[in-house]
Amino acid sequence: MRGIILAGGAGTRLHPCTNVVSKQLLPVYDKPMIYYPLSVLMLARIREALLISTPQDLPRFRDLLGDGSRFGMRLAYAEQPRPEGLAQAFIIGREFLAGGPACLILGDNLFYGQGLSTVVRRAASITSGAAILAYRVADPSAYGVVEFDAGGAAIGLEEKPRAPRSPYAVPGFYCYGPDVCDEAARLRPSARGEYEITDLNRRYLDRGELRVEVMGRGIAWLDTGSHQNLLQAGTFVEAIETRQGMQIACLEEIALRNGWISAAQLRTQVETMGRNGYADHLRRLLAEEMAA
Repeated sequence: MRGIILAGGAGTRLHPCTNVVSKQLLPVYDKPMIYYPLSVLMLARIREALLISTPQDLPRFRDLLGDGSRFGMRLAYAEQPRPEGLAQAFIIGREFLAGGPACLILGDNLFYGQGLSTVVRRAASITSGAAILAYRVADPSAYGVVEFDAGGAAIGLEEKPRAPRSPYAVPGFYCYGPDVCDEAARLRPSARGEYEITDLNRRYLDRGELRVEVMGRGIAWLDTGSHQNLLQAGTFVEAIETRQGMQIACLEEIALRNGWISAAQLRTQVETMGRNGYADHLRRLLAEEMAA
């Protein structure tokens, strides 16, 4: 399975900060926002990913992440000239996906918690149909919403409903079989002129091929699309990292634990990182590896 990170859009809810930089390059406490969705793909053991962004922002993402080799990955890049809905990612990414299954994650979503790796790997293991996540929230009206029957089976999907039929929102992590690009190409723009991801997911639901993974209380899902949410996400990350003495979304650490890079490769990288909390964490990790 290959991954797509959608990191386009104008980021109008974060103006004026986003007048000169993509919101996905803004910091969430101690690292760029884009590190968090990329880390989720890595936890799902997806090694090839396409990052989609605006023409003006793509060079900055390339400067930050390169070709992905230092994380044991292969990263490619594609332009989204105009934001026309989340499902547009599969039209832009058709050539990259090469007829295979795909995972889409949104560039402003942050996931963390016990069991996260298991959930995303299970979703990414599909070979046909679609798999999405569901997460209980206090106000689901701002999101896509999945409705369940009494037995826990998904029976409905709505996009930003005024009167939600369920408290379960659909986070920005979606997995599909090899037909996803064809299904996305069949969509018609919604009333707001976008190719809606909810409409795409509904096609799989209607034919009985949509699997929904409900995320438990031990997993946090944070949207970082507004100033308040961005501040809350940064505070959350700071609290966890300070309390536990660890790093959330440390790409080099995940690559090492996945066996994608060696300790020797990591040591070479750390030598260029200077003195900061991120690099110090990796130095401690290397010391623990040597002592084991």
